[in-house]
Amino acid sequence: MPLTADVKAELVVVRDPRPSARVAELTALLRLSGGLHFIAGRVAVEAEVDSDVLARRTAREIAELYGVRPELAQMQGSAGPRFVVRVIEAGETLARQTGLLDQRRRPVRGLPNRLTTGSRGDLAAVWRGAFLAAGTLSDPGRSAALEITCPSSETAMALVGAAHRLAVTAKAREVRGVPRVVVRDGEAIRAALAAMGAVQSAAAWEQLRQRREVRAGVNRLVNFDDANLRRSAQAAVAACARVERALEILGDEVPEHLREAGRLRLDHRDASLDELGHHADPPLTKDAVAGRIRRLLAMADKKAQTEGIPGTESAVPAGAVD
Repeated sequence: MPLTADVKAELVVVRDPRPSARVAELTALLRLSGGLHFIAGRVAVEAEVDSDVLARRTAREIAELYGVRPELAQMQGSAGPRFVVRVIEAGETLARQTGLLDQRRRPVRGLPNRLTTGSRGDLAAVWRGAFLAAGTLSDPGRSAALEITCPSSETAMALVGAAHRLAVTAKAREVRGVPRVVVRDGEAIRAALAAMGAVQSAAAWEQLRQRREVRAGVNRLVNFDDANLRRSAQAAVAACARVERALEILGDEVPEHLREAGRLRLDHRDASLDELGHHADPPLTKDAVAGRIRRLLAMADKKAQTEGIPGTESAVPAGAVD
């Protein structure tokens, strides 16, 4: 995926100088890219990544943070070359230091608690390491998603908790038995990318999302021959025209709550009544919005009849429906 490669290329050069953040990123990367293996009774720490640059960076971080020099190897995978960072000689010590093994020599199924309860910078580093290890980003659209494949449901839940502390809405789910963490909302995806440090990718993704939304809107207009869409558009035109005329007839006499309902209709001309209710402050139900607009029109028509002036229906353009 081109977007995934772009994000990883940006993240791999992000470097938080604080030791706690470096440890958080490295631990998450090790946990999600391979983790622990037992070789001839010894604990080995191994990370399998998709780029030589990331493999060398991982090896350098292990050496600088823990004084251990890993082995580097390349292997051929079904989707292309894979790069392996492996520590065997001091693997158990490294596993304990990074929290991948507990004090009883048992593998930790999730992420070390100290990482997911750390500072915002540490939480961002956890997500950065996780995405570098096993993240993907799809194109904006109906199926847009930022996903991280996890080795266990505990790891997925730890990442979800970290995301929530970063104000990013993420969910854990299983796809064909494989735990994943998924971010689907467009704004949440942009926020997640920015939090991880992929600022340029976040801006590019948001720009692409907005461009596709505009294009989708244009396509809907081009295909306006659809009878239902045409009727909806005509009804929206008629409703807005009547509301404008009602506000004009009533002037300063219109009650504030009815004026607010009328302004909502005019400010969001293509929105459904349910959507209008969400825009209100405080939010209103669909029935409440409809009721207020009906009362606004009825009050205006009553005044127009009394004064002998054209009512709200007179403002509806020819060909539009009510």
